[in-house]
Amino acid sequence: MKYHQLMAVFALVALTGCATVVRGTKEQVTITSSPKSATITTSIGHRCEGSPCTIKVPRKTEFTAYAKKPGYRPGSIFIGTTVKGKGALGLAGNVLVGGVVGVGVDAVSGAALDHYPNPAHIRLEPMSRRPRPRAPQSDSYDPTS
Repeated sequence: MKYHQLMAVFALVALTGCATVVRGTKEQVTITSSPKSATITTSIGHRCEGSPCTIKVPRKTEFTAYAKKPGYRPGSIFIGTTVKGKGALGLAGNVLVGGVVGVGVDAVSGAALDHYPNPAHIRLEPMSRRPRPRAPQSDSYDPTS
């Protein structure tokens, strides 16, 4: 009986990706802005009324974050994905336990990916203020007038 249980556990592990089991398929991404009171939105439908803004995103989803505030030029940043750190370790775990099937599961689920930059920062630039109109000046200076 214990042999069958052990084989069932081994089969379960072999049929799932190591990173999928250990890390999951979603990741928290933090977006900050200067100034902190800017509204942050994303190309995938998230919205925050200030900074920092932390959202949960599928690991394989790349997106753009936008920040805007009255009196400032709007800003944006692209947030991509890459295999590094713990995701790379998860893929290495597949070589030992999950094999080709585990690598495939992690590739399809995106579990081996991390978002970058994370945290992401958007710096907004103030809009230039128009100078006040000056009074007309003459070409010559006459201290007696």
